[in-house]
Amino acid sequence: MKAKPDNAAVKLVVVGSIGLDTVTTSATTRRNVLGGSVSYACAAASFFTRPGLVGVVGRDFPTRYRAALRSRRVDLRGLESAAGRTFRWSCAYEPNLKERETLSTALNVLADFAPELPTAYRHSPCLFLANIAPEVQLKVLSQMCALRFVAADTMDLWIRATRPALLKVIRQVDLFLINDAEARALTGEEHLVPAARHLLKLGPRYVIIKKGEHGSMLFSRQGVVLSPAYPVDLVRDPTGAGDAFAGALLGVLARAGSITSALVRRAMLYGAITASFTVEAFSLEKLLAIRRADIEARARQFRRMIRC
Repeated sequence: MKAKPDNAAVKLVVVGSIGLDTVTTSATTRRNVLGGSVSYACAAASFFTRPGLVGVVGRDFPTRYRAALRSRRVDLRGLESAAGRTFRWSCAYEPNLKERETLSTALNVLADFAPELPTAYRHSPCLFLANIAPEVQLKVLSQMCALRFVAADTMDLWIRATRPALLKVIRQVDLFLINDAEARALTGEEHLVPAARHLLKLGPRYVIIKKGEHGSMLFSRQGVVLSPAYPVDLVRDPTGAGDAFAGALLGVLARAGSITSALVRRAMLYGAITASFTVEAFSLEKLLAIRRADIEARARQFRRMIRC
């Protein structure tokens, strides 16, 4: 008997890259594993809400990866399959896993991606514009009809190559996420507090600056909140940790009736917890293996750690 289709409402739409990664560390090399910003973000968000994935893959995209995402109840009606090869990316990490070198990037079908959202996605209340070209982010944003909250992420490439389009995105979002080096590059400010103030002036209600193993900083007109990272015993692959942080954060926000500064702070804690699981294995392996109960157990530990 065939399983009945899951028609639960999609409360969070996520657009980003999806592809095949080859990751080298001092311990091993993993080839053609599931990667991309939208993969990590959706897998992380799925612990808290049902996300709708918007992306494109080629005809060579493995069926097992579709099944893996479906196993986390990620809605794939927004995943397009195009003639050609799937986006590919490879990198090599230094032994400390803090620095990495991009070895190759092949956009393939991602180069011509012009998403048309399924009708069911257009009325979703929350949208996460994960790391992808700002022009694609804007195209998706223009198709949404009933948004309550919009967040966006970016990377250094878009800051250098498509700055005007990126600034247009920032002006239309409620929350903008960026790492510390990118915040300095985008604003021209050396220090993070003035960099965040610069970004807030562009329009977002919230700015989160991600600092990797040192946690993150939330800036708003109410002030600054520091959120630590959860300390893990062994990091195997940091790839996608920032995307998982953002995805879990947006998942928490999407399931809420109203979004407040207090809720954003709470969501950041769950983002940190979900990211901590992500780095303990390659690709999405750990996110596919754990359950919500594992996240809640670690969240209780985390709250005890940071109690002052």
